[in-house]
Amino acid sequence: MKWLMGVLDTENNGTASGIFLSLPPIASNDPIISWVWSYIATVQMGQLTDRIEAANNLASLARDNDRNKKITVEEGGIPPLLKLLKESSSADAQIAAANALLVLANEQERVRSIVDEMGVPIVVQVLGDSLMKVQIPVAKLVVRMAEHDPVAQEDFAIENVIRPLVTLLSFETFVEDSKTHLGKQSIHSIVQINKEMEKFSSAGSTSRNYSYRPYSNSYSNLHMEGSSRGGNHRKERENEKPEVKLQLKINCAEALWMLAKGSVSNSRRITETKGLLCLAKLVEKEQGELQYNCLMAIMEITAAAESNSDLRRAAFKTNSPAAKAVIDQLLRVTKELDSPILQVPAIRSVGSLARTFPARETRVIGPLVTQLGNKDQEVAVEAAIALQKFASPENFLCMDHSKSIIEFNGIPPLMRLLRCGDKAQLHGVVLLCYLAIHAGDNEALEQARVLTALEGADRTVVGQHPDLKELVTKAIYQLNLYHTGVHPQRQLFAP
Repeated sequence: MKWLMGVLDTENNGTASGIFLSLPPIASNDPIISWVWSYIATVQMGQLTDRIEAANNLASLARDNDRNKKITVEEGGIPPLLKLLKESSSADAQIAAANALLVLANEQERVRSIVDEMGVPIVVQVLGDSLMKVQIPVAKLVVRMAEHDPVAQEDFAIENVIRPLVTLLSFETFVEDSKTHLGKQSIHSIVQINKEMEKFSSAGSTSRNYSYRPYSNSYSNLHMEGSSRGGNHRKERENEKPEVKLQLKINCAEALWMLAKGSVSNSRRITETKGLLCLAKLVEKEQGELQYNCLMAIMEITAAAESNSDLRRAAFKTNSPAAKAVIDQLLRVTKELDSPILQVPAIRSVGSLARTFPARETRVIGPLVTQLGNKDQEVAVEAAIALQKFASPENFLCMDHSKSIIEFNGIPPLMRLLRCGDKAQLHGVVLLCYLAIHAGDNEALEQARVLTALEGADRTVVGQHPDLKELVTKAIYQLNLYHTGVHPQRQLFAP
C-alpha cells in the first residue's frame, strides 16, 4: 500500500515517470510486472507527455516477447490504451497508443480482448477522423486484428470500417480519373461521377452510432457526425507528402484484403461500395506493395464470388463497369507483367470467375493458355488450375471452353507440364482429362498422343492420387471412342 501511495504521489516524485524507479514488494520476483503496472498507471493518469512515453514503453516491452504481451493484457493495459487512442487531441499520443495495440494484436486471444473492450468502434472512429499519420498505424491495426480474429473481422465490417477504408484508398484516384476523361464522358456519365464523388467527399466521415446495425442501411451514415472534422483534414491530406499518402493506401488495401479473406459478407460489402473499381484503378496505376495488396484483395473477393452465386451475379455481371475494369486489369497483369508474385493472384482470380464468362468471351482463355508454358512453374500450375475451372463439368459451358483451350494451342504446353514436378503433373492430368472428355474428337489430342500420356498417368499419377482413377478412366474411354480406327482394342476401357 505504501508503494501504491507512492505511485500517486507525483509531488515528491517530481513527475509520474519517477514511479518507475522502485519495485513494489509483490513484484520483487518479477520486475517486468512492476514496469507494466507503472506504464499502465501513467497511460491512465499521467500528463500527456508521460502518457505518450508510457505507451511507447509498453510497446517496447511487448515487442520483446509474448509473455510481456500477455502480462500487459492481463494487467489491464488495453482499456487505457484505447482511451488514449480515442480521447487524445494529440496525434503523437494516438500514434503511440495505436502502435502499442498493434504490437499486442498478433494473436487471436489478445485481439479478442481488444474487441471485448469495445475497441472496434474506437478504431473505426479514429480511422475516419484523424490525420494521415495517425490513420497509417490505425489502418495497420485493422489489418492485424482482422487477420487474427474472425470476430474482429466481422465486427469491423458491421461497424462500417469498409467505407472509410475505401474512401481513403480512393483519395485522388477518381478525382484524377474524372479530370482525365471528362471530355469523353456523356452528360449521364458526368452526373454519375459527380454522385460518386459526393459519396466520397468527406474522407474522414464515419458513423458514430456504435450499436450493431445491418450494412444494408443507406449511405446516410457516411455523412453523420465528423464530417466537419473530415473536411478540416482534407486540405492537410492534399498537402501531405506522397510517401505518407502511399503508405496509408498500402495499409488500407491490405485491410480490405484481410477483411475479405474467407468472408462472403465482407466481400459483398466491398463490392457494394466503390471498392472493386478503386482496386482495379490502383492495380492499373500503381506498382509494388500497393499493387500487390490490391490484387490480393481482388483475389479474395473473387474467391468469395466463386463460392457464392448471388455475389457472383451481383458483383461480376458482364455489363458492370467495375467487373469489366477488374477483368481488364487481371488479364493485363497476366499477359504483360513478368512477375510471378503478381501473376499468381491475377490468374487465380480469373479462374475463380470462370463461371461468369460466356462462351464468346474467349479473350480470357488465351492468356491463361500462354501461361501454361511459363518458365515459373508456380505460374504454370496456377494457369492449369484456372483452366480446369473453365473445362470442369461443373461449368455449364465446359464444352465450349474446352474447345477454346485446344484452339489456343493449349495441348503442347500442357503435355510439357506433365514432365514437371508432382503438383504440375497432377493438375496437368486433370486438365487433360477434362479436355479429352469434352473435346475428345479434336485431332490435336490425337496428334499430341494424349491417349498415351493418360495411359501412362493411369499407372503413375493415379497411384499417388487414387481419387483420380475414375476421371482418368473416363477420359481414356472417351478418347478411345473417337479413335477406334487406330486403337480398336482400347474400346475395352469403360468409365
